[in-house]
Amino acid sequence: MTDPDKLAQHPVDGADGAPSVDEVGHDGTPRHAAAPRGEKQGGAGAFLRETAIILVSALVLSLIVKTFLVQAFFIPSGSMHDTLIENDRILVNKLAPGPFDIHRGDIVVFKDPDHWLGDETDDEPTGEVSKGVRKLLTFVGLYPEDAGEHLVKRVIGLPGDHVACKGAGQPITVNGVALDEPYLADGAEPSEFAFDVVVPAGNMWVMGDNRQHSADSRWHQGEPGGGSVPIADVVGVAFVIVWPVDHWTILRNPGSTFADVPAAS
Repeated sequence: MTDPDKLAQHPVDGADGAPSVDEVGHDGTPRHAAAPRGEKQGGAGAFLRETAIILVSALVLSLIVKTFLVQAFFIPSGSMHDTLIENDRILVNKLAPGPFDIHRGDIVVFKDPDHWLGDETDDEPTGEVSKGVRKLLTFVGLYPEDAGEHLVKRVIGLPGDHVACKGAGQPITVNGVALDEPYLADGAEPSEFAFDVVVPAGNMWVMGDNRQHSADSRWHQGEPGGGSVPIADVVGVAFVIVWPVDHWTILRNPGSTFADVPAAS
């Protein structure tokens, strides 16, 4: 007579390691239990979760880069010919001003200081969905900022600098030193009219490379600041043209132009 206690001590599988009865098909071959239904769904869910995490992480990283390091802008006008032309995409270093200083000759993007742009607007998308998508992409740094609130010019004078020109055909002088400006647009002259200013503390004097087509500091001398721009309004210093590909260029500071200019007295 079989001892029921001894049966309880045997494993479910046969003593020789063969599969248990409910793991063997009618034809006598082993069969494998189907994967639980939840495991299949879990695989798809895990993929979706990982994809979402990657996308969110990329957006957060892009936002951090845009906020603290680098930001993209596009050029809407010809005021910086031939250095920058319409629809160029540029990147600006947001660590200047800040950890890095702004220098004479730098190309800077700055907020409109006193309605310099007037009522100019860029070509906005017409659909509400398109506007929303564009604003979102711009906010996280995946679409370049337009010039609706920003301008791009070259720094000519820093706080305390004496910047002047005697008129058409004459060079710009900074602290008494005449500038040789190789970056000017083809056919452009340094200034078509005379001016003589001392840049206030905390400000800078900016001019476009295409002087006869640039409403820069010279044209705003009767406004608060005398045409100068607060350095606090600077978003960053442009350092590269990234688009279009055939216009890809590193934007270097023309150090030799200002090498002989003494410090402001």
